[in-house]
Amino acid sequence: MRVRPRFFDHPEGSFFLFGPRGTGKSTWIQHQFSKALRLDLLQPDTLRTLIARPERLRELVHQQPDGATILLDEFQKAPALLDVVHALIEEHRGWRFVLTGSSARKLKRSGVDLMAGRALWRSLHPYMAAEMGSDFNLPTALLTGMLPVVVEAPAPAEVLASYAGLYLREEVQSEGLVRNLGDFSRFLEAVSFSHAQVLNIANVARECQIERTTVAAYIQILEDLLLAFHVPVFKRRARRAVTAHPKFYYFDAGAFRSLRPKGPLDSPSEIDGGALEGLVAQHLRAWIDYGGPDCELFYWRTRGGSEVDFIVYGEAGFWAIEVKNTATVRKVDLRSLRAFHEDYPECRPVLVYRGEDSLRIHDVECLPCDQFLTALRPGKPLLA
Repeated sequence: MRVRPRFFDHPEGSFFLFGPRGTGKSTWIQHQFSKALRLDLLQPDTLRTLIARPERLRELVHQQPDGATILLDEFQKAPALLDVVHALIEEHRGWRFVLTGSSARKLKRSGVDLMAGRALWRSLHPYMAAEMGSDFNLPTALLTGMLPVVVEAPAPAEVLASYAGLYLREEVQSEGLVRNLGDFSRFLEAVSFSHAQVLNIANVARECQIERTTVAAYIQILEDLLLAFHVPVFKRRARRAVTAHPKFYYFDAGAFRSLRPKGPLDSPSEIDGGALEGLVAQHLRAWIDYGGPDCELFYWRTRGGSEVDFIVYGEAGFWAIEVKNTATVRKVDLRSLRAFHEDYPECRPVLVYRGEDSLRIHDVECLPCDQFLTALRPGKPLLA
């Protein structure tokens, strides 16, 4: 896979690097640490050896000079190795461990807390528009997403079509995470209708005809596999009654589109709108994670129906961002933003849309989506 410069800046010491399959973790660490000892736990013989004899890791590391870097790729396949890594770090011989993972599920049950304070936690996201430079194309990003393994493929659409199958086969099925793979497959399609929407578990359960508790467990599996995330509602000093439920997103616009069923009753603009909002959401998450600003991502929705897609709030700033899949800006498009600005005059209201002109209408900045995304650079203000 092509190696592009990424905005991710690694720590000096040992660290975990989490991200869904295909975000380029293996490619990045091999390029960044080309002389390191690398152990790929996706290789059956390596995995089998280290599961049978975790102490083998100690033997391999002790053959390395002090201060060497050791890469453990997809380490969640053998959580018991964390005890060995912890002990090796405690030897104070300067070894640096880089542990990549595409699932946090096993780690929640396997004593990963023993590593607290010994290794930092970092995330690798799909490409940001600014990482692609002149190769970024908004219509293409909305169709196939920003996942490196897809973007760099000779046939991106074919790779994207097989991506969900990869997870069903290699992660969900092989790890025995669900009892009924057919139910889970129907769930993946049913929950795609909740992408960029307030999540209603009961509705999803009814749609795919499985128990509500099972749907809740499946959603947790998606989040543990880093395939989905939720955005909570903004409630600070609320002057109006707000909803309590989070919004749901697949981690990548292309992944959402590949799982979303399409038919005569499905409006292309509705699917495009969800993909556009998801694309902005994944960029905002990456901007926060990579740049380290003390910010969190929220949305705002009142019980009366007013909604702003994203609220970015923290010491670094306060922004309200509405996303519209339209080439023109109407007054009605600004209504919720202006309502939020009335309640929170400290915020900077922004409308991101599919037009070509940068506008200011009343107190709202209106920016073309491609301009907004390509200007997002970690470590720099959200807006100039």
